Amino acid sequence: MVFSAAQLIRRDGVTATGMRDVAAHAAAPRGSLQHYFPGGKEQLVNEAVAWAGRYAAGRVDRFLAGMAHPTPGGLFAAMVRQWTDEYEKHGFDTGCPVAAATVDCTASTESTRTAAADAFACWNRPLARALGTMGVPAGRTEALATLMIGALEGAILIARAERDVRALTCVARELGPLLDGCATDEPSGPGEPSEP
Repeated sequence: MVFSAAQLIRRDGVTATGMRDVAAHAAAPRGSLQHYFPGGKEQLVNEAVAWAGRYAAGRVDRFLAGMAHPTPGGLFAAMVRQWTDEYEKHGFDTGCPVAAATVDCTASTESTRTAAADAFACWNRPLARALGTMGVPAGRTEALATLMIGALEGAILIARAERDVRALTCVARELGPLLDGCATDEPSGPGEPSEP
């Protein structure tokens, strides 16, 4: 049901996603919603947003595993490719459920805003670690991870509005060399302190 909620939120947003819709999408008895989600829609949305953050975080390692010689620009290109592939195969009807929950925050609760912030942070951490293993100085990894996520999320929104992958291919092409230029010959170790 959490997965179904995430899929519906990424398509329709939080406000338009109803509990009955989630139960139907998951082919689950409606009574199971109250059993598993006593906090109602708010709990379900927050769990779906948290799931999406963990999913995005897990994708970082999968992208790296598919690269013979990982580079920051290559990692970002792989992140973008996930979306260009989806849009070229299935159309532009869906986006990131975390972004959708963030956009719908005015219609949701403080706990959903917090869940969205936590999901972005969950994604940022492994991305920053990966950049460190590719030679990006420790003091820059978190900021560059935020830049990558922000550029990707913005390009997803533009792609959906334009019904075209132009913005996605543009950010991959333009940001890739900048990211690669941030890597030094010395990978950052996990225990190295970040610069203030």
